[in-house]
Amino acid sequence: MLADEAGRPLVISVCVIAGTAGAGKTSLALHWAHQVQERFPDGQLYVNLRGYDPGEPVTAQEALHRFLPALGVRPDSVPQDQDTAAALYRSLLADRRVLVVLDNAATVAQVRPLLPGSKGCLVLVTSRSRLSGLAVRDGARRLTLGTLPQPEAVSLLRAVTAGYRPEDDADKLTELAELCARLPLALRIAAERAASQPHLRLDDLIADLRDESALWDALSTGDDEEAEAVRTVFAWSYRALPDQAARLFRLLGLHPGPEFGLHAAVSLGALTPARGRALLDSLVGAHLLEQTGPDRYQFHDLLRAYATDRATRDEPAEERNAALRRVLDWYLHSADAAQSWISPAEPHLDLTPSADGVRPQTFPGYDAAVDWAEREDSNLLHAVRTAATTGHGELAWQLAAVLANARFPSSPTADWLDIGRIGLAAAQRLGDRAAEARLLTELGMSYTRVDRLPESHDSHHGALLIWRELGDRLGEAHALNLIGLFHLRSRQLAQAADHFEQAIEIFQEREAAHWAATALSNLASTHYGAGRLPEAATVTRQALQAHRALENPRGEGNILRLLSQIECERGETEKALGAARAAVDIALVLRDHRLEGYWLLPLGDAQRASGALPDALESYQRSATLHRRLGNRGREAQAWQRTALAYRTLGRDEEAAHFHRMAATAHQELGDPWDEAQALDGLAATLRADDPAGSARHWTRVLSLLDGYDDPRATALRDRVGRDLAAVRPE
Repeated sequence: MLADEAGRPLVISVCVIAGTAGAGKTSLALHWAHQVQERFPDGQLYVNLRGYDPGEPVTAQEALHRFLPALGVRPDSVPQDQDTAAALYRSLLADRRVLVVLDNAATVAQVRPLLPGSKGCLVLVTSRSRLSGLAVRDGARRLTLGTLPQPEAVSLLRAVTAGYRPEDDADKLTELAELCARLPLALRIAAERAASQPHLRLDDLIADLRDESALWDALSTGDDEEAEAVRTVFAWSYRALPDQAARLFRLLGLHPGPEFGLHAAVSLGALTPARGRALLDSLVGAHLLEQTGPDRYQFHDLLRAYATDRATRDEPAEERNAALRRVLDWYLHSADAAQSWISPAEPHLDLTPSADGVRPQTFPGYDAAVDWAEREDSNLLHAVRTAATTGHGELAWQLAAVLANARFPSSPTADWLDIGRIGLAAAQRLGDRAAEARLLTELGMSYTRVDRLPESHDSHHGALLIWRELGDRLGEAHALNLIGLFHLRSRQLAQAADHFEQAIEIFQEREAAHWAATALSNLASTHYGAGRLPEAATVTRQALQAHRALENPRGEGNILRLLSQIECERGETEKALGAARAAVDIALVLRDHRLEGYWLLPLGDAQRASGALPDALESYQRSATLHRRLGNRGREAQAWQRTALAYRTLGRDEEAAHFHRMAATAHQELGDPWDEAQALDGLAATLRADDPAGSARHWTRVLSLLDGYDDPRATALRDRVGRDLAAVRPE
């Protein structure tokens, strides 16, 4: 039986190629899953890991990004780090009875992070390989499937052709089944061919199939007989297609990803949408393509490999290259259109008009653009890789650059970092210095979002040198502003202010009002960080007025975040609450969890200051969760630090000390002395009554960490800590 009552993962293993192609593993697994659904009242999870697809297989992290939303996690809140995502996945399944179906796995590495820790769950894995590591290390049980017995193979042929043909001779059906190696996928395709030609004798169909077998013998790669049978049936069905359908089938093998929409398909074939939909329907009817939703399609992995092979053999190289360029062009121009809604202030690339036969996607509004970007995210990432590996270097860097501003707002930054480096390498190979600077800029911002500050600085400094080399003053100002942000994050406040002021001057000189307002906001943050509240308030009001005049919601939300912090420190709690709530509301409208997580911190501060401690803890908890899922450990630790302050106000010192320690450890590991000092200061204050020696030790460390900071806020903190340290030291 397939079930394992002990909750151990169950592996169905089959031989190479014949497994997924014809042994019916997926059908059997899904049929059994349907039969036992009552034994898993908390539901079922399914993913096709595409382990043997011609393209990139689905990684465990990508699978977790699909599973966690199904378990109630918002899609754009899934942790970027695989270990963190896997831990969250296991915790969500801990008290549930769920059946997990992992289809078409190639390696143990794809599977192991997807194994729940609960015995109430069962994992069903299908694969062409034995996945011995699961049996040895994880206690998996293996069931090896062969081909269908002859009577069942004949029954399948009869079931598909019933009602379409006169009853065929059993011996002839047996012969047809043997030619299909009794593999379900091959049998279904052959039966569909027979059903679609009811007046053709089965002898003639068998003869056609034998002719195709002879063709494959000539092209044989030495694989086993079952693999050859599958290829033969594929060829048989392919050659029965009308010319236009056959052409679209093979061109679809060039698509960067395994799943695609109608408009990408018609771009490949240079077709109208109506004609493309009709041809796609014919491919679905022939079982050469699967429809997954309205105007969405995907290949079986072997059929995709076959389509790619047919494109190589049957399509002239010039036609293949033109088709691939059309679909890459479609993704590029569609993403550029999405950028107009998702990141409207970011400058667009100067793109050449789309190729003939390409109709880029257009969007009626922000939500439609975000939905498209989320739906096509995997294909867009694959498109960059495909462009780079097929000699389309310009398209590779352009796609990477556009995607930096056209992905859905809470997309994982780590995914784009790989793509950004591919785009940068393509620009460097082409000797395109402006493109290189642009990609360095985008990489620098992405490194900042995942707390890789040294790499961020190096990227922005490299971009600055190129912009100056090219005499591009606007590019120079962007680089100065971004280097200023590096100094701000590193609490090098004098250097930060200097860079922001230089950037503002150039932005104003170039009449770039949006970016001048952005740099002004950054300067206000620098004044606030230094503890210069009057200067911070003055610049904040200027920046807020500018962002509102420009109708820039992101800029307005960010400066409202800062205004809330200023008002809170001044004791104006209601004003602080109003500003922070307005900022978070903007983030929610934008569907941007990165902004929401950051702007929840001042909301929690204002709630804590007003005495609404349960609300503050809720804000801090959500902020920590969002930042953990976005891979920003620094801001997650800032949420922990504030959580500790709330617990301390509640008199729950043990919990406060726990969160202070967590925050201090994270900031130390990240090389952030200022925030580590904040956390240790809070820990020392929490321990003061019960462990004065411990407090003294932590405050001594704080003074060491503050050495070198000379701004007013740091000076005031150092003076106060010195007094507190003197008070707890024994006489």
